[in-house]
Amino acid sequence: MDMNQLTKISLAWEMYAQNVPKSHIAQRLQVQRETVHIWIARITTNPNGLLGFLDEYSRAKRGPRPKRQVDAILKRWVWSIREREMDCCGQKILYFLKKEHNVTISVPKIYEILAEKYVIKSKWKKYHKRGPVPVASKPREVIQMDTLDFGELFAFTAVDIYSREADIVLRPSLISHDGAVFLDTTMRRRFNLHSELIQSDGGPEFKDEFRRKVGKYSDRYRVSAPYKKNEQSYIESFNRTVRKECLGWAKYKKKQIKQLTDVVNVFLERYHYHRPHISLGMKPPLERG
Repeated sequence: MDMNQLTKISLAWEMYAQNVPKSHIAQRLQVQRETVHIWIARITTNPNGLLGFLDEYSRAKRGPRPKRQVDAILKRWVWSIREREMDCCGQKILYFLKKEHNVTISVPKIYEILAEKYVIKSKWKKYHKRGPVPVASKPREVIQMDTLDFGELFAFTAVDIYSREADIVLRPSLISHDGAVFLDTTMRRRFNLHSELIQSDGGPEFKDEFRRKVGKYSDRYRVSAPYKKNEQSYIESFNRTVRKECLGWAKYKKKQIKQLTDVVNVFLERYHYHRPHISLGMKPPLERG
């Protein structure tokens, strides 16, 4: 322990008791004026005065405490739950620890325990490098996908960013099964079963079952960066068109899905064969032969 510092604290308190200005105390002891303020305030508020503060200060300077050891049984519980629940996350492991063993520890500590046995990779990285935003020089090179919320119905949308061909599939929910049904449907009827790259956002509809199928229809799959609308600019533009010229901003019931599918099909016919696009030289995406 640096005894010189303890001596300075004692001298500072003695001079303060003799009404020496704090700025003069700091100058004589060669410390910052703010440091003298902190010492005096801590001594004044400490129940044991100067001696209590000196003891508190000494203990604080003894260096870092050794890490608390985790019970071996607790580690085995954590590892067992991880394997039993198919590599579940730390929050779920905490849930099962509370439920089955009435044990509560922090989620970071759970991941610390898991790291002793497994290679832990975070699924969510705020600044994860995703590579450049894809561009296309030919049809079926890049297809962007997204969804629109219409109350009890959801419109799954897709657009070829080169040809501007697009598709819409209405589904009654927003889970990965609906995403997989949409993927099968749109790739089969609109995009000739293949694209070099498919891109979507990180929504739940584009996980699990969708992710297991996407490799069947594309060479690569890319998740756009969150809150970066420019990475999904083509599908965002198409979504605005869908709202403005087809389904609007209303909320619909599940029982309306058949009726609205007819409305969507009429819109897609007009969109592909009648509606001109500035980016295509004022031509529609498709022309009848």
